[in-house]
Amino acid sequence: MSTNPKKVRRAAAHPDRPGEACKAEPGAYRPEVDPRRCEGKGDCIEICPYGVFELGRLPDETFDAMPLLARMKSWAHGRKTVFTPKADACRACGLCVVACPERALRLVGAEVG
Repeated sequence: MSTNPKKVRRAAAHPDRPGEACKAEPGAYRPEVDPRRCEGKGDCIEICPYGVFELGRLPDETFDAMPLLARMKSWAHGRKTVFTPKADACRACGLCVVACPERALRLVGAEVG
């Protein structure tokens, strides 16, 4: 999937953009998704130059473990969320973090488990 240039420019200019401006070694950082906040809008998918993200359905065990209000919000959005199957390709751009309208993403060092 190709990126959305307009969203990329907006995120790249964001003053709170974390990371290392795509200069980190692949796998040194990884994006972490908060499933209680993510509504699966996919802005991170549209903006990531490395194809780190995928849209999918929140697994039952994750959904069942969430607080009631978070479950209601997730259900209202079709239980959509993003996953990071290619997190090892992340170069710490930070574009996804500032592009996420729900603030459901953050960058963490790969050694954090």
